[in-house]
Amino acid sequence: MDDLTQRRKLLSALAHGAIFFSYTFIAIGIPIAILVISDDQVVKDNAKESLNFHFNIYIYAAIFFLLTFVLIGIPLLVLLGVAIFVMPIIAIVHSVSNPNKPYRYPFIYRLLKWNAV
Repeated sequence: MDDLTQRRKLLSALAHGAIFFSYTFIAIGIPIAILVISDDQVVKDNAKESLNFHFNIYIYAAIFFLLTFVLIGIPLLVLLGVAIFVMPIIAIVHSVSNPNKPYRYPFIYRLLKWNAV
């Protein structure tokens, strides 16, 4: 049981922390790989939530970049940069401290649906 909990913590934290890798295909590839290889539903839910966060960040960045031409996008891009750094850290801490419950990012649209445990 303890080994399962440790594995769940590690894979969930890795899924959320993948955004810190600099290359986009690696940052998205890690949660996809975890989603495919894991048979644990909580880990799969964390990987789906991480992918949803990635997709939302890219959509927000594109919209905010377009808004830079009207000068409101610059502070929004700064705020987005802070969110990209802070939100995954909160998700990692939650995944490690509460491994039996998947983390849900606030204020994102969920393209990939998941089952709540």
